[in-house]
Amino acid sequence: MFSCFYRRGRSAALLACVLAGSFSPAVYAQQPRTAKDGVYTDAQAIKGHTLYADRCAQCHGATLGGDIAPPLVGNEFLGNWAEVPLADLVDKIKNTMPADDPGKLTQQQSADIVSYILQAGKFPAGRAELASDAAALKLITLPPVATPARTPSAVAGGQAPSFPAFGSLNAVMRGILFPSSNIIFDVQTRDPAKKVTGASTSDSTLTDRFADVYQGWLLVDIAAVALVESAPLMLTPGRRCENGKPVPVDRPDWIKFTQGLVEAGQAAYKASQSRNQDAVIEATNQVAESCLNCHRTYRDRRNIARCEVQ
Repeated sequence: MFSCFYRRGRSAALLACVLAGSFSPAVYAQQPRTAKDGVYTDAQAIKGHTLYADRCAQCHGATLGGDIAPPLVGNEFLGNWAEVPLADLVDKIKNTMPADDPGKLTQQQSADIVSYILQAGKFPAGRAELASDAAALKLITLPPVATPARTPSAVAGGQAPSFPAFGSLNAVMRGILFPSSNIIFDVQTRDPAKKVTGASTSDSTLTDRFADVYQGWLLVDIAAVALVESAPLMLTPGRRCENGKPVPVDRPDWIKFTQGLVEAGQAAYKASQSRNQDAVIEATNQVAESCLNCHRTYRDRRNIARCEVQ
C-alpha cells in the first residue's frame, strides 16, 4: 500500500519506510475485510476454545456441529451469517448466550469465542487478534456462501406440499400480528430484563399473560420472529378479507407493505438481540409505521371497496 522513496540520502529514505510501515496496520484495520483475511490469531482461538468448551459445547456440540442448538460451522451456519458483520455475531453471543444463562460473557470473551468459531470453520489465522470493539468488528464479515440450486428431487415425493389459505386476513392479523406487535410495543413501558409476575386481570398486558410461560427478552425475540414469519401469510393466494373480497396479493403496494412488515420484524428482532430497551423502542417506530402504511390504504372506510382489514 505504501512505497519507500529516497529523499536527501539513505537516512531520509529509511525514515520514509519506517513511517509508511507505522501507518499501514491502522489504515488496513479500517478497510472492510472478510474472515478469509486472517482476522484472529491462533493464540486467541485457543482462549476461545476454552471458553467454548465451558459455556457453549453443551448445546452446540463439542465439534461445533450442533446438538440441541444450531451448528456454528458449515454451510448452514454460513448461510445464516454470510455477509453479516462479525459485530452482530459477537453481540449475539455476549447478549444472549448461553441461552440458559445469558449476559455473563464479556465483549472480549465473546470475540475470543468467535475467533475459535472462525478457526473451526477453516478460516486462516493472522498476526493480530480479532478486535473486541464494535467499530472494528463492523468492518469484518463472513464471506458469502454459494447456495446449491434446489431441484425437485431434493423434495420428498418430488413436489413440495401446498397449504391453501384457511383463515381470513383478519383472523391472521388478529391471531398473530396483533398480539406479536403489542408484545414488542410493551417494551416502550417496561424493561424486559425485569422479571414480570403472572397476571390475569382484564387490564393486564399480553406480556403479563405470557409471564408464566416465557419471560423477558425471549418473549420479545419470538414476537419479532412471529412478525417476520407470518407476514408472507398476507400474500397467500385465495385468502379473503373479512368482507369476503380477495386479498389483493398481486398489487404492488400490497406486496411493498408486506415486505415492510418483514423488515420491521427483522429490525425489532435485531434490536431485541441487543438486549437494549431503547433500541427496541426505536424499532417500534418502524413496526408501527409498517402497520400504518397498510392501514391508510386498505383499512380506511373510503377504500372499503378494495379490501377491508379492520
